[in-house]
Amino acid sequence: MAKPDRPVHSYRIGEAAAMLGVSADTMRRWVDAGRLPAERDEHGHRIIGGAELATFARELARPETAEAEGRSSARNRFPGIVTNVVLGDVAAQVEVQAGPFRVVSLISRDSAEELGLVPGAPATAVVKSTNVVIERR
Repeated sequence: MAKPDRPVHSYRIGEAAAMLGVSADTMRRWVDAGRLPAERDEHGHRIIGGAELATFARELARPETAEAEGRSSARNRFPGIVTNVVLGDVAAQVEVQAGPFRVVSLISRDSAEELGLVPGAPATAVVKSTNVVIERR
């Protein structure tokens, strides 16, 4: 069996950057600094192997301040900024922009007020689920 020219799943700089929510320039700097391996394809474009990108993404996503935040079983933490709060009589709808992700949560009005959740406040959306859908692009 012949060895393929490119890994089965490989990405150009721009594609990899979009997956990680950073600019192509940032991705190029990481490659140039040796943080992420890349090879050149037959056209001279830098190509990042899917397995290497996945490993790098996991390393990038590890919160360095996990101990400072306390202990929690939740792994899906999205630090960001509150962009909108809609207060009802009993509940509050809170919107957090975490990088490229918009996370909306319904919590009690009392909780929103006690936490001081207003537009501009820093917040971390913590997502726990028993049903996660994965789509392939």
